[in-house]
Amino acid sequence: MNSLKSTFVNWPAGLLYSVIILASLSGCSTSQAKTEGHQPSPLPVLKVSSLPATTYREYSASLEGRVNVEIRPQVEGILEKIFVDEGAYVKAGQPLFKINDRIYNEQQSNASASLQVAKANLEKAQVEVDRLTPLVNNGVVSDVQLKTAQANYQAAKAAVGQAQAQLGTTHINVGYTLITAPVSGYIGRIPYKTGALVGRAEPQPLTVLSDVSEVYAYFSMSEQDFLKFKNETPGASIAEKVKQLPAVELKLADNSIFPQKGKIETMEGQFDKTMGAVSFRATFPNASGLLRSGNTGRVRIPEEFANAVIVPTEATFELQDKVMVFVVADSNKVTGTPITIAGKSGNYYFIEKGVKAGQSIVYSGLDRLHDGTPITPLQISLDSLLKVRPL
Repeated sequence: MNSLKSTFVNWPAGLLYSVIILASLSGCSTSQAKTEGHQPSPLPVLKVSSLPATTYREYSASLEGRVNVEIRPQVEGILEKIFVDEGAYVKAGQPLFKINDRIYNEQQSNASASLQVAKANLEKAQVEVDRLTPLVNNGVVSDVQLKTAQANYQAAKAAVGQAQAQLGTTHINVGYTLITAPVSGYIGRIPYKTGALVGRAEPQPLTVLSDVSEVYAYFSMSEQDFLKFKNETPGASIAEKVKQLPAVELKLADNSIFPQKGKIETMEGQFDKTMGAVSFRATFPNASGLLRSGNTGRVRIPEEFANAVIVPTEATFELQDKVMVFVVADSNKVTGTPITIAGKSGNYYFIEKGVKAGQSIVYSGLDRLHDGTPITPLQISLDSLLKVRPL
């Protein structure tokens, strides 16, 4: 004490006065904080309700036309004409490209001439057989000569068949120089221009023709979601379960919903080992042609809840790997309670376990609370929230 007193004596009077004032203010502030800490904070409280609702499970999807055909030339030559433009809609059988056919017409003429020669040789062999037959029958010449003539006839006949086949091949090649649309659809990019040399060995096709009257949306479902689908969907087999799935929606890249609903039709037979997922295919009608091959989106599978317990996402917080809410208990004291989420729609969770309809939870100001903290409830209604932000 004497040492402390001697210390203060050695301090300048102004500094000592400042220390005393600061100590007094600190003591008042601490006392005021303690007093305020015992006063319950007024916080908005929401009574949990249950009502029918629909949530969606969303999966990223890639879109492809019902038919995507690579248009490739069957013969080599100079691209002479391009009858269509990129993005154009064409009907089956409509001309698309023309390859210069002069060389193939010459080959056809040559094959036709070879056929005429073969037919002439066949007639000549037939005449020789006809000449030797009566001579052999009358014993004038030996039958060896007749057999030789007959063999020559068969060889000439085979040559005619070979020449006919060659002529048919050249006729097909001439037909291949005019490339037509195998199906109706939209023309993709055309990488080649008039005058380019094209052929079967080229790495790029002339174009890709897409039939998008129907569009396939391919998406992958995780193993966990697949097991849920398998356990909760009625049906004796996977094929039957797929048929029982409801109509699905397609969310486009701009978050708008495609107006036509689709149907999940098939599922792959194996899981992808690298991704731990299995692929499904949903089909959407596309009479307007809005969707094209290469588009992306999200397939939305609806899930109906007859009586869903609804909690706003703002009323929840995460603790480690759990989602929690503060339930208002007796004496208006709060208790942190974990919840199990069955689904989500917009800014609302659908609760499977954790809270029940009729219980009250804290809506906001969660960062100031811990178990046992008393509050002054300011009641708000779920109906008022739903009017501002519907499900």
